[in-house]
Parts: sequence; structure tokens; C-alpha cells
Amino acid sequence: MNILVIDDDASIQYMLSEICEFAGWNVNTANNGKEGLNVFAEKGADVVLVDYHMPEMDGIKTVRELRNRNADVPILVLTVDERQEIADRFLEEGATDFALKPVKAPDIISRIQLHARLATLTRSVSQQTSIEEDVFVTKGISKRTLYHISDFLQSNRESFSVDTISKEVGLAYPTVYRYIMHLLDEGKVEMIVSYQKMGRPKNLYQWIAD
Repeated sequence: MNILVIDDDASIQYMLSEICEFAGWNVNTANNGKEGLNVFAEKGADVVLVDYHMPEMDGIKTVRELRNRNADVPILVLTVDERQEIADRFLEEGATDFALKPVKAPDIISRIQLHARLATLTRSVSQQTSIEEDVFVTKGISKRTLYHISDFLQSNRESFSVDTISKEVGLAYPTVYRYIMHLLDEGKVEMIVSYQKMGRPKNLYQWIAD
């Protein structure tokens, strides 16, 4: 598997390269978004890791350009910013998921493996129809990620918090939150308010039986 790391921090590049090489993957690196696009055009990638804050072209613009060039490749954003509005902007531009800094080896390895597997499962279908139409349900919502989250909820007919769903499906909290809100809007899940003995009520989400 080929991984492309786009990050202007040399120490992060080195660390991610070491982690990926330890996992048995080939790694290409780029110091900024423009360089990353050139490397992607020349060598391609099975998964792309993109930093948020970079000179010349930040992560949001980089994700947008990558997605314009390839509708299917998983794009994981590296960031210390956990705000949902930032996550929504990235997802709308085509990001697949997030890895919060400081990056931990087991977490980034599991995320790369998950998204590579999901991409492989959908690639054959994507080749048979319009890729853009097949991969994305709507802006910021990819079919494969939506199916992954929906399958978990359908298989476990209990109510879960976003945090619990995030841990169970192996996706970042901001990603899961956006997809749960989409499923809520679509009438696929319902929100249940759980009143705790102490602290604020907790919002739980459950698949609505067909």
C-alpha cells in the first residue's frame, strides 16, 4: 500500500513515515499542498494524510484539489483543531476522516487500514458507474463511510452516544457526528435523551427499525 504524507513539519513527516514503514507500507512525502498535488499526480496513493495548517496551500484547499482529481482516494486530515465547524468544512471539501495530533501509532495505523479496506470494498462498484455519483451521497457524505456507520447501528439495535459510536466504528468523533446528523435528517435514526443521575442529559442515537 502506498501512503502520501503532506505536512510542512519535518518531524511529523519523519514520524509518520516511520509508522507507515513499520506497518509495511511505502511512503511518499510532501512539504506543502502544492508539492503534495504534484507527488499525487506523479505517484498516486492509496491513502493520503494531509496537515491542516500549511504555508502556500492549507489543508482545506489541498483536500479540495485532491478530491477534484480523485473522487475515491481516502483523505485523512491531521489536526489539533477539534471544532465541529472545521471538521464540517473539511468533510464538505471531500475529507474522509481525521486523526488528531499528537498522532499515536496504533490509532493512525488502524485508521489507514480501515479506510483502505472500505475503499477496496467499493472500488469495483465505483468503476461500473459514475464515480462521483457512486462514492458520494451528498456533499460531505461518502457512501462507504455512511454504510459503515449505518451497518453498525443496524447490527446493534441499541442507543449509543456519538462518542461510543466513534470508538466502535474506528472513525473520529467529528466525522461520526456529521454522519449521525445526516442520518437524523434522513429519518434513519432517532435521538433519545438519556437523563443521567449527575451532569447534563446525554443524547443517544438509535437506528429506526424498518
